[in-house]
Amino acid sequence: MDQKKVQAFFEGNEIKAYDIFGAHLTKAGVHFAVYAPNAKNISVIGAFNNWDDKENTMKKDAHGIWEADVSNAKPGQSYKYRITQSTGTIVDKMDPYAFYSELRPNTASIISDLSYDKWTDQTWLDQRNKGFDSPVNIYEMHVGSWKKPDEDPETFVHYHEIEKDLIEHCQKHHFTHVEMMPLCEYPFDGSWGYQCTGYFSSTSRYGTNHELMHFVNALHNAGIGVIMDFVPVHFVKDNYALAMYDGTPIYEYSKPADAYSQWDTFNFDLWKEEVRSFLMSAANFWIDVYHFDGLRMDAISNAIFWQGDKRNGVNEGACNFMKRMNFNLNKAHQGKIMLIAEDSTDFPNVTKSTLDGGLGFDYKWDLGWMNDTLNYCKKDPIYRQWHQNSITFSMAYFYSEKFVNVFSHDEVVHGKATIVDKMWGSYEDKFAQARAVYAYMFTHPGKKLNFMGNEIGQLREWDETKSCDWFLLEYPMHDAFNHFFQDLGKLYVENDAFWKNDYSPESFEWIDADNATHNMFSYIRKGTDKDYVIILNFSTNPYDHQQFGVASMGEYKEVLNTEWSKYNGNYKDDKPQKCHAVRLSRNGKPFMIECNVPSLGATIFEVNKK
Repeated sequence: MDQKKVQAFFEGNEIKAYDIFGAHLTKAGVHFAVYAPNAKNISVIGAFNNWDDKENTMKKDAHGIWEADVSNAKPGQSYKYRITQSTGTIVDKMDPYAFYSELRPNTASIISDLSYDKWTDQTWLDQRNKGFDSPVNIYEMHVGSWKKPDEDPETFVHYHEIEKDLIEHCQKHHFTHVEMMPLCEYPFDGSWGYQCTGYFSSTSRYGTNHELMHFVNALHNAGIGVIMDFVPVHFVKDNYALAMYDGTPIYEYSKPADAYSQWDTFNFDLWKEEVRSFLMSAANFWIDVYHFDGLRMDAISNAIFWQGDKRNGVNEGACNFMKRMNFNLNKAHQGKIMLIAEDSTDFPNVTKSTLDGGLGFDYKWDLGWMNDTLNYCKKDPIYRQWHQNSITFSMAYFYSEKFVNVFSHDEVVHGKATIVDKMWGSYEDKFAQARAVYAYMFTHPGKKLNFMGNEIGQLREWDETKSCDWFLLEYPMHDAFNHFFQDLGKLYVENDAFWKNDYSPESFEWIDADNATHNMFSYIRKGTDKDYVIILNFSTNPYDHQQFGVASMGEYKEVLNTEWSKYNGNYKDDKPQKCHAVRLSRNGKPFMIECNVPSLGATIFEVNKK
């Protein structure tokens, strides 16, 4: 055993603890190692010894690490650790560092060979980056319910069954990245992977380790990045897993008030150095072994503040852990990976460099933008004039962090209604406003994330046991919405006004943020060669011959109108408007254009600056 790695593990600085612990193939068989300092005795039991705890008793070293070499153990065989805990209780536990596990309801770990010689994505790995000045359009998905082979809850899709379709879908919709909900092993399907057991174990629901590697490799070769949800805050209470592993709280807090989470799980004790090494290694594992391009860290608010409640104060130990984790991951991967925080608080400097005192994440979900936008669109347009700041407020704080605009899975479950269904009004009104909202989303500064089904205007809330409602594309409104989504994605990724200098104030300028009477908003996005004027009208009234101040002369050509007939809008003629700027001051700008603005819609104009 590498003693330098062991020392780093106990110092809380090891990001490859999976090289020390777990079941590793050797020339002589399999070497098992597990950390359980207060256990009285441990035997490794499995298919290789008929689950006999007398045959392969492990030896404990001075650090509390138990080891055993088993000559007849082989890949594919299941195993557990039979632990005589500090209390004298005997319990069979999974391997915290197992690389594969049995499908629920079975709970044993499985010996797995992680070597893989079919990677062909080195060019991608060399060129990938954090995307600060690149288009980042993320497709969030639950692998098990994107496209199921049938609707039997006990039937799981496999990676190879959706690989080709997913690549084509992402390319058609101009998604730059796929973000997969947690793929660590977990016992309860309804937790969607957010209540984990095996932090190094790719879930057996969707295929083998090598099939997941093939899946990631294929996405990379198609030019699509891969991000995974990672849960560094809490873990399940199931007795076979991490909880009270050796009879003492190795992974959780000792104090019950701190240990129990709001989800009826255990909180990781992020002050412990061994736990820090465990979680940093788990995070690194998916990037190192499976070539993931980044991680979206779940429930960061619950790490920043004790129990996620600002009134309880800042959890300094947890914050120090996050700083260390993000620093070490960036160092290990040359600063090329994305680290994204789900954080609903106003805690400062989440995306500031650790070298400057920040937590060191690259991006933060803008849940404030999401809530404000959707709450505004739920209101009757008559009352929206008194809530103008719901749309304008995001730009008041936008430059404080590097934000991602998100309409995630959290917004389309548990009685919340889907994005389209949240909109006010009739069926037609809902789709009109949804198109306008998405025009707003994709032209607002910040990277983008949408959950699967959003792109087809799904009306049924997400259910992890059912596929997306792809049959909706047979209906004109949904088919048109899907084509709108494709066109909007294309406009976004192909024009640097919408992503270059995203986090610099020079890329965005309000034209009129205060037209509450008309429920109207207008602003400019500035690019290298082209600028764009975006006009949003959340009123039921169309406004013709409206004047807007612009920053430069030239011909302003309409490149997208959410009410064009091809999107099933109210316009019968999809002929783009053309406006010539004249030298008349409007809205504090030296020039002016005049155009027609659709009701409950948006229009986008392009001007070539050269």
